[in-house]
Amino acid sequence: MTVVADSTASEGVHDLPARGRVYSIGPQATRPYGGPPTWQRKYFAGIIASDVTAGILGAALAFFARFGHVNDGTRVYALALIALPAVWIAALGLSRAFEKRYLFVGTEEYQRIVHAAVALTAAVAIVSYGLELPTSRVFVLIAIPTAAACSTVARFGWRKWLHRMRRGGRCMKRVVLVGHESSVAALIVQLRREHYHGLNVVAACLPTDEPRGALLDFDTRIRGSFDRIAEAVAAERADTVIVLGCPEIDGQALRRLAWKLERSEVDLIVASALVDVAGDRTTVRPVDGLPMLHLDHARLTGVRRLAKEAVDRIGAAMLLLALSPLLLTAAFLIRCTSAGPALFKQERIGKDGQPFTIWKFRTMHLDAERRLAEIAHLNEGDGVLFKMKDDPRITKVGKYLRRFSIDEFPQLVNVLRGDMSLVGPRPPLAIEVAAYESDMRRRLAVKPGMTGLWQVSGRSDLPWEEAVRLDLRYVEHWNLSLDFVILLRTVTAILRPQGAY
Repeated sequence: MTVVADSTASEGVHDLPARGRVYSIGPQATRPYGGPPTWQRKYFAGIIASDVTAGILGAALAFFARFGHVNDGTRVYALALIALPAVWIAALGLSRAFEKRYLFVGTEEYQRIVHAAVALTAAVAIVSYGLELPTSRVFVLIAIPTAAACSTVARFGWRKWLHRMRRGGRCMKRVVLVGHESSVAALIVQLRREHYHGLNVVAACLPTDEPRGALLDFDTRIRGSFDRIAEAVAAERADTVIVLGCPEIDGQALRRLAWKLERSEVDLIVASALVDVAGDRTTVRPVDGLPMLHLDHARLTGVRRLAKEAVDRIGAAMLLLALSPLLLTAAFLIRCTSAGPALFKQERIGKDGQPFTIWKFRTMHLDAERRLAEIAHLNEGDGVLFKMKDDPRITKVGKYLRRFSIDEFPQLVNVLRGDMSLVGPRPPLAIEVAAYESDMRRRLAVKPGMTGLWQVSGRSDLPWEEAVRLDLRYVEHWNLSLDFVILLRTVTAILRPQGAY
């Protein structure tokens, strides 16, 4: 695998005498060294403006829904059009919703918005009760949730803009990787695949002065050994250092590196060996001055399970009601254009390995199973499932149903019955489960879902191993905020139907 070098990759080469071969990885990001890049300032300005607008919309909607017009008794609530945006920004700031560590990727940013809304509602209730203020509860219960919803949607839009920029190689952070050669090569592959993280590797520091194994397949700049990390950062104008797990860099060496980097405000990231473990399941507890990382089990039980099931059942019922005209139209077109029933049922494996019957709109001719042997040699998938972009067994209507994932909508009935969830791992066939390795069976720890991380990350275009990895990540990381983000991304994935076949 080769990374294309940029014409500016040689900038700063003479600032540091390289020991051994010098490799480059591009493209380069430009920014004034020592200050935030232009794209970051634009992003922060955008989300602040969006949050102010969200506060204004929340106050306006609540005022006109509750009062409708301005008079002597409602004039104080009209002032909320000015007050609520400022108070909302303050609440978001106190909830740390503007910190860089929570922006750009992940669900923590949206959780901070929810925390701000809950805290602000509680604060208004306590102040109103304590001072005996005649506060309108309807106004508060409309204004704050509306502001939170608008902020969430706006920030999601800004994030999609940023990810689109990063697909084109812009708005990236310049990264120096530190670690052993195989680990560095593996992380480069992953960061190039998951470009939305915005981490562009510009150089690496290895235990040795030059690559001897995995990195020989990369065009990567090597800036010396571990004792030259700070010099490599200065020469490459990097703003991030990622240290991979290696015995040469112990706690004392890491502390000294942090001291050197803090002068130039370079981010230091330590890649833990506990990959794909949710942050809210890890807790640092000091034991006799030594920090211990405690890892909780990923169990969906108690209130968490009840909350997810409530969201699933209510969401499925509302979607079935809203989509009923579309569902009836799809069933009518299937019956009119090809022989056979409109619905197709199949046995799938659910939570804890229990089989259940899944419902879908029929998208293939009735003799599809018989014709499979004729085209088995044309399989384009790399897993145990047959995948073919132009499968001749698919009907004309079926192509459109698959393209926009309409064939999956009858599974809302499965969600209502409790066999499936709105969000979760893809429901596997029995033949797939029989071929699972031990790690893959972890997917069966939760209910399968109509949509999930693999569906919003490429669907059938993803390699088998990547689809499994995403499903396992969901099982380890589950929370309601993640479900909400996946549902939002599902809408954009349906409208942009790459990998749907």
